[in-house]
Amino acid sequence: MDQQLDAKIIELARKYRPLAVEILKEAIRIPADYVDKPKDQGGDPRCGLSNHEGPRVEYLKRRIAEIGAVERPEDVFFDGFGNLVWTVEDRADGIRAEHKAVIYLDGHTDTVAALRSSWHEKIGGMDPYNGMTDPSNINKDFLKTELGYLPPESEWDHLVWGRGAADQLAGVITQIIATKILLECKDLGALKGAIVRSYGTVAEEDNDGGGPMYVLREELPKAGPERVPDVIILTEGTGCAHLGAVGLYRGQRGRMQIEVEVTGKSCHGSMPWEGRNPLEFGAAIIVEAAERYNRGDDIGDDAFLGKGTRTASFATLETPSDCAVPERFTFRFDRRLTAGEDPQEALRAVETMASVKRARDGGCKVVVRAPVYRQESWKGYALNNPQIYPGWVTPEDHPAVQAIVDAYQRTATPVIDKPGEKGELRKEPRVARWIFSTDGVGFPIPKDDTTIKVPEAKRWIVSGNYKYPAMLGIGPGMEQNTHKIGECVDSREFDVAISTLARFPSRYVALRG
Repeated sequence: MDQQLDAKIIELARKYRPLAVEILKEAIRIPADYVDKPKDQGGDPRCGLSNHEGPRVEYLKRRIAEIGAVERPEDVFFDGFGNLVWTVEDRADGIRAEHKAVIYLDGHTDTVAALRSSWHEKIGGMDPYNGMTDPSNINKDFLKTELGYLPPESEWDHLVWGRGAADQLAGVITQIIATKILLECKDLGALKGAIVRSYGTVAEEDNDGGGPMYVLREELPKAGPERVPDVIILTEGTGCAHLGAVGLYRGQRGRMQIEVEVTGKSCHGSMPWEGRNPLEFGAAIIVEAAERYNRGDDIGDDAFLGKGTRTASFATLETPSDCAVPERFTFRFDRRLTAGEDPQEALRAVETMASVKRARDGGCKVVVRAPVYRQESWKGYALNNPQIYPGWVTPEDHPAVQAIVDAYQRTATPVIDKPGEKGELRKEPRVARWIFSTDGVGFPIPKDDTTIKVPEAKRWIVSGNYKYPAMLGIGPGMEQNTHKIGECVDSREFDVAISTLARFPSRYVALRG
């Protein structure tokens, strides 16, 4: 039965690749119908971005039902946050729901801004929504320089271009096709003993993990074991331009925003002695922070996750004119936290810098804080969470890691005909970690939290001050190609990601004991 299931999943993953490409291209294209249309005619210049995902997720919801990625129409819906949710299971497998392994698939449906004019200017015949529009007018040298990895030009027919191709719409599409295959292989045991709950989350780019935070805050405290996850599989791209496509990831650094607000006293620029200049004092804080980071001060390191980082990432200035001393300068540091680093210590490291003291001694008010994310989702729900996002690691000996490696070896390894170099598919599974952030940061909760009843059999991980379900990653797309002009994904990666996702539930059930 196992070998028969392996073969069937491999066959269907290849068969449905064109369907996956079709759905992905439309998911990328949809904002084009809204971004240039006046608001009074239903337009939205931010369509497709965080908190503006509505048209895209409505399309995906319809397609999930149409193609048979759910058994019943009511099995796909939106939760109160606006996440797209769909579930599959074998209701006739004779196993009580509370005894089944609960597996979440998670991918976000929002993207960063398209920068449409830059695509046209720098590439030529390519659009971030419509993909390749004029193959005869493409700046190939720019693409080869801009992107982390591209296959040889003779293989570009396999690429899907557009904003969100690598980050992370392709991952969501793999979830859709994988659940379709799981249902079609139900009689071969693909879903026996498992409940697969798949999420197309919203607002991740602005507020990493916001979708999962909603689920853990509003739903799981009232839920039974049939809703509490054993394993989360994140479909954010796991490709590396240097080490290979479609890795199997088991960890990521956390991150936080550190906001520094420097308030001075405005006055006319011709007599600066009458005021206190927050821009000059604030600039000194940014310079000192950069110097300290370059020396490695206040920055942790971990053998698996790598070093923490800190970089200035955003700024606003309140000033009456360009010939005045400003009133207020506010800026942020993007701080990536590696294992063992504490968010409060990261705040203190900025708070205690000499340049902060000098600004205060010079008459400015300086506030150092983690800002709160207050924007409402497209369904009108505001999380109001501090912008602190914990990192996580799933131990290599956890059954979930063993199961995803086994699933890859059974269904991906047989279809890869060479070992792979640089950004190519690898015959042997590559177990590693993300450089950037994913929805995974929304799942850790304080280790002493008792609002969610987690049976011991679910084997949640306790690390530092947090606990969380086992988390893994597999998804098409290169980390180095995300957020870039010319973003793309190689559709051949779909086969590997889809087949591994579809084989994982049965392998996890078999290996968890």
